[in-house]
Amino acid sequence: MERIGLLALDQGPRLPLAGVHDALLATNALLGIAYYHVEVLDPTSLQVQEGAHSDQLWSALFVTASAPPEDEAMSMPLQRALADLDPVHGVLAGLDAGCAWLAPGGWLDGHRCTLQSVFADALSIRNPGCLVSRNVFELDRTRLSCAGGTASLDMTITWLGCRHGHQLLGQLTQWFGLERLRTPEDTQPILHSGGGRMPPKLGDALALMQANIGEPLSTNDIAELVGVSRRQLERLFRQHMDSLPSRWYLEQRLARAQLLLRQSPQSILQIGLSCGFNSGAHFSNAYRSYFGRTPRDERNVRSAAWWSQSDTPLSASANTETSDD
Repeated sequence: MERIGLLALDQGPRLPLAGVHDALLATNALLGIAYYHVEVLDPTSLQVQEGAHSDQLWSALFVTASAPPEDEAMSMPLQRALADLDPVHGVLAGLDAGCAWLAPGGWLDGHRCTLQSVFADALSIRNPGCLVSRNVFELDRTRLSCAGGTASLDMTITWLGCRHGHQLLGQLTQWFGLERLRTPEDTQPILHSGGGRMPPKLGDALALMQANIGEPLSTNDIAELVGVSRRQLERLFRQHMDSLPSRWYLEQRLARAQLLLRQSPQSILQIGLSCGFNSGAHFSNAYRSYFGRTPRDERNVRSAAWWSQSDTPLSASANTETSDD
């Protein structure tokens, strides 16, 4: 029997954990034995692992969260609970934003991982050792990860198929009535602000822009690459994004720059160049026009906030919640 721990770190949706739980119980039924013992864990009692014998440790721990921790200190109880886990053979899985809680402990260094795409940039910047993708799920040796929703079911079925064979994979797919099992090569769908799925051509255009932040493509180039005319592309943007391609592209580059200014030690010039601005002046002017302050102002605000927090006595800060925003 293998012990599997399921841990929710916040009060977000439980669908990701439900997918794992149901796939494991279905596997027990198909195998005809209680191969997996599933334990739903309380985040306030993570210390149950401390001092346990090796045969009492979890074979795998699935961690879910709806948002990243506000700072690394929030993830420390989890890191302490994982101290006895075998870093090579112990299976760790991050569901939804779970990877953002595992990464500060170095558990994902050198591994491919994924989470909700809205958090992908922040995870990459804070944890450069992680190889962050925007795929639906990733299986990289003993590290599993997936985006939110039902992605955990596809991921867990695929993982169980790797462990028990192709026949079980097919049986589980049929058990859950899935016409097609998604693979690690499937990317997360790009949704517009209203929550609906994008037209494929527009989704392709957005993906191209997001993949080419540092070396921006022209609107004509993007239209040609996705197979529409410039006028058609602009019409799609107006209809679904309430913007023009060039304006939306600029906003994405500036948003990436703001994230880097807040969380990266790179110089202001390096950040500007990495976000597709050809000079410091060009970057500063565009940033001030959009945010109402210069890149230097942005960094000075963050520095002042950091110093004010560092002046707080440890005894007081331990009982005070701080925000990373």
